[in-house]
Amino acid sequence: MLLYVYSTDQGFINENVMLEAIKIHKNYGQLEVLKGVDLRIEGGQIVSIIGSSGAGKSTLLHILGTLDSPGSGEIYLNKEPLHLLKGKKLAAFRNKHIGFVFQFHHLLPEFTALENVCIPGWIAGRKKKEVEQEALRLLGILGLGDKSGNKPQQLSGGEQQRVAVARALINRPSIVFADEPTGNLDSQNAKELHELFVRLRDEFGQTFLIVTHNEELAAMSNRTLHMKDGKIV
Repeated sequence: MLLYVYSTDQGFINENVMLEAIKIHKNYGQLEVLKGVDLRIEGGQIVSIIGSSGAGKSTLLHILGTLDSPGSGEIYLNKEPLHLLKGKKLAAFRNKHIGFVFQFHHLLPEFTALENVCIPGWIAGRKKKEVEQEALRLLGILGLGDKSGNKPQQLSGGEQQRVAVARALINRPSIVFADEPTGNLDSQNAKELHELFVRLRDEFGQTFLIVTHNEELAAMSNRTLHMKDGKIV
């Protein structure tokens, strides 16, 4: 039996769906980038979005991740209406429930791998020791247990990206958004990152939404969505 919750725009939302976007529009001046995108993602899946440059993939990802605001439309994560959250409440929800991995890892060079992973947990106000223990556990799972004291410049590109994945996971988010996560990696490191995402899905039930040009990564996903001219086709 399917359960539903009320939505102001379309009536009902399937409760089995973790993330739902309804009629997402976005303009930059006169340029219409997103043209009424609808999207549903269930928990425990890897979903990839592919399409040519300029199709609106990254814009959609940033809006779903609350890094940008839609011009209009509704976004629900775990039934929470993200499009209605503002300011500190939105930032706190994002930090707790959403993880991010970008093409360039964006690690802070003055901090160690362990400290970089811990930062979102400390921002969330969690106990320092608890966060450090969780960060060490994650680094161990990702094969970086012996690199926790290294700073980013002492790590390879693939290792830096795995630190970024651990950072994305530190608050046990509902979903991880990844924007071209293998775009700056060689083929071997890209393959290892693909396998890591699959392992995290299979062993821990982690949900991913990934924007990628990498056909191998898309092929390993539960679903692949194609974007063209601001729409999912």
